[in-house]
Amino acid sequence: MPSILEIKPETDAVSETPVLIDGFHLFLNALKLNDIDTIFGLPGIPITDLLRMAQAEGMRVISFRHEQHAGNAAAAAGFLSAKPGICMTVSAPGFLNGLTALANATTNCFPMILISGSSEREIVDLQQGDYEEMDQLAIAKPLCKAAFRVLRAQDIGVGIARAIRAAVSGRPGGVYLDLPAKLFSQTLPLDAGLNSLIKVVDPAPSQLPGPDSVARALNLLKNAKRPLILLGKGAAYARADADIRALVEKTGIPYLPMSMAKGLLPDTHELSAAATRSFVLQEADVVLVIGARLNWLLSHGKGKTWGQEKGPKKFIQIDIAPTEIDSNVAIDAPLVGDIGSCVSALLTGIGGDWAKPSADWTGAIAERKAKNFGKMAATLAARPTPMSFQSALSVVKEIVKDNPEAIVVSEGANTLDFARSIVDMYLPRKRLDVGTWGIMGIGMGFAVAGAVVTGQQVIAIEGDSAFGFSGMEVETLCRYHLPVCIVVFNNNGIYKGTDQNTSGGNDLAPTVFVKNARYEMMMQAFGGVGVYVTTTDELHTAMVEAIASGKPTLINAAIDETAGTESGRITNLNPAKALKK
Repeated sequence: MPSILEIKPETDAVSETPVLIDGFHLFLNALKLNDIDTIFGLPGIPITDLLRMAQAEGMRVISFRHEQHAGNAAAAAGFLSAKPGICMTVSAPGFLNGLTALANATTNCFPMILISGSSEREIVDLQQGDYEEMDQLAIAKPLCKAAFRVLRAQDIGVGIARAIRAAVSGRPGGVYLDLPAKLFSQTLPLDAGLNSLIKVVDPAPSQLPGPDSVARALNLLKNAKRPLILLGKGAAYARADADIRALVEKTGIPYLPMSMAKGLLPDTHELSAAATRSFVLQEADVVLVIGARLNWLLSHGKGKTWGQEKGPKKFIQIDIAPTEIDSNVAIDAPLVGDIGSCVSALLTGIGGDWAKPSADWTGAIAERKAKNFGKMAATLAARPTPMSFQSALSVVKEIVKDNPEAIVVSEGANTLDFARSIVDMYLPRKRLDVGTWGIMGIGMGFAVAGAVVTGQQVIAIEGDSAFGFSGMEVETLCRYHLPVCIVVFNNNGIYKGTDQNTSGGNDLAPTVFVKNARYEMMMQAFGGVGVYVTTTDELHTAMVEAIASGKPTLINAAIDETAGTESGRITNLNPAKALKK
């Protein structure tokens, strides 16, 4: 049973005064009643006292240096826990700082609730110039899944319940909850207040696919000559791990994991086609898409990436949102429902006479995998000085293999792209990265969430540019003594550190940073461990020691500044590059 927070005014000597409960305590009780025990945020008027009260009552309050990173932490917590991560901010500027994380959570389908204090409606609506006056609800609405405002203490329970259900039901996403400052001091009789709270029951109910839809999908798969299963981060979020693995192994269909689906089955699994991504996307004739969108990350399901010139493909798509079907290409067999129920239905429908894909298809994939592994092996084994992305990541690859329970966070351009293909994952929901929008700056927020939610070691693989977005949060890591090992791939700039200012002026090129910056000293300044390394042996030693100690550690890894490529693997999105073709 959650504990009850209440305020008790002094009892009058003549007539008894009823016990009251205020908005602060109603809010905290509403969260606790729904098993929410952690708040990420940044204190300030009007939420400072609320955060103090939450901590005093035993809730965990993780305070950041910037609201955007607190919001990113809440979003990642939602993905890792399957219940809404909570971010609290002050009004106006604090709200706006959290809004980027809220919009990103919605795009990535991470359940998150951004809760912000706000100015009073009667002043905002007349635009009378209140402290940090802003119509926050109107601004948030287009950028999240749902937005609510609570004006009366007796509605706090309803507001929290609606926010939780909106965040996790159907396709998960971000929700905004607006709490004007005056709400917190409102009082109710204790019994009435507690009776107004709502325990949310079954907020994300199963949605079963239609039998005809299942039969249609199975018929397509059964008759495919070159079938492929494509796994997205939605498949990881669904926690249908055993059934997804059974589907792959029972059908014998090769699978291709998107970055945050890595580890649903070990990347070393014999049916993984990750090392032959281009080949299988071009050659597959039937593709079963589970928990992924056919968006820009998958070239919208068409074009040369998909071998369109060789003829049309047939798609089976599992999605809980019917509006996602046919969003880019025709879906021949839509399976609308939750992933767990849909995969279970497919498994049930696979009979004992199921014929696995031909050896021609699986053999061609295996042959190309072996060839690509052979090419990569020589690159990973090389030990150049300064280090290359590949040689440094070969060390990270070995460390993660030895520590499969660790959460891996990755961001950057080249750092992200190389890490995705080099570092194997072995367990589900162990990889967090930039997601659908490909935005930078998620690193430290995601790292904090990984450590707080799971209690496991976190390994953050950071490009030096990406690290700059949230680097001040190393103080947060030290303040909460979190087991996070950051490896900054320092190549002196964005993409690489060799650009020149062609104007002849004294300013550095816009993509170039201070040469040989000592990022590790930031961690040392706050009491953590900072290490500067230039070789793979030094990097390996530093990572082993960091994980053994469990201390916040930043390893500044010097990388060849000429090694990067502009825009990583999305150079085609650069308009200037397109003009040169």
